[in-house]
Amino acid sequence: MKILGIGNAIVDVICKVDDNFIIQNQLTKSTMKLIFDESEFKKLLTNLKIEKTVSGGSVANSIVGISQLGNKVGFIGKISDDNFGGKYEEGLKKENVKYFYSKKKEKLPTGTCLILVTPDSERTMCTFLGTAGKINENDVDTDAIKKSEMIFLEGYLWDEGEPKKAFEKAINNANKVAMSLSDQFCVDRHKPHFLDLVKNKLDITFANEQEITSLIDAKNFNEVMNFAKQLGKLIVVTRGEKGAVAINGDEVVECGIKQGLKIVDLTGAGDLFAAGFLHGHVNNMSLKESLDKGTEMSSKVIQQIGARL
Repeated sequence: MKILGIGNAIVDVICKVDDNFIIQNQLTKSTMKLIFDESEFKKLLTNLKIEKTVSGGSVANSIVGISQLGNKVGFIGKISDDNFGGKYEEGLKKENVKYFYSKKKEKLPTGTCLILVTPDSERTMCTFLGTAGKINENDVDTDAIKKSEMIFLEGYLWDEGEPKKAFEKAINNANKVAMSLSDQFCVDRHKPHFLDLVKNKLDITFANEQEITSLIDAKNFNEVMNFAKQLGKLIVVTRGEKGAVAINGDEVVECGIKQGLKIVDLTGAGDLFAAGFLHGHVNNMSLKESLDKGTEMSSKVIQQIGARL
């Protein structure tokens, strides 16, 4: 198997809202808020018209993208034996992703992410992790990890306690490790741990400019570049309008964004960028070709609703 993803198994529930909804519910636009109370989450959902329901989760979205590009891939993520759990599993199978997890009835329901898309195409997310956030080392299939060329992890999954142990078990058994820092709130919550991972455990790190800047407390992007060059590992940074850059020791490759796109929804842009890049990487393409493939995939996904092509 080329790549095995390990991440939060979350069902995305996509709804269009106006800016007032964001303000009234005291949400911060373009960020992700974790909701720990199931009733609070249900209350948010009651007044909304659902546009689309799709199996999601950051790394799962990337893995589906890599599968669509013709690679053999798998995924590990925790779901419950409930309605959303069934939908989740079906969604992966439909995309030729081998699912290394046997669902059973859990105390908590399958994780759900409410994706609120405002008229400017920005998305604000409210995530109720449910059982996805309870992943533990017993849920991690060592055999599947050893038989994969690479594992791909998400920062969203990292948390103290059981998820951390699952993470460590995965890293310790992997041939090669890639990880996405996921979100600035993840970076700020787990800064020392993430910094240790980037410096000592990961072969490839994906981040956007805000995440990597925050991780190393950089004052400008030059400091990020210097940090990455000295690290001597592959760091891939997306920079919005400025495109993307891959840094591997002294090798620095940049790629611009595609022009003239009709942007509908930015959900999944980073996930599909990682999919395209990793496809290039595991198929021995150059850094430039891998960046181009990542840019192509993210350009496609932002011209439609949802994080899957």
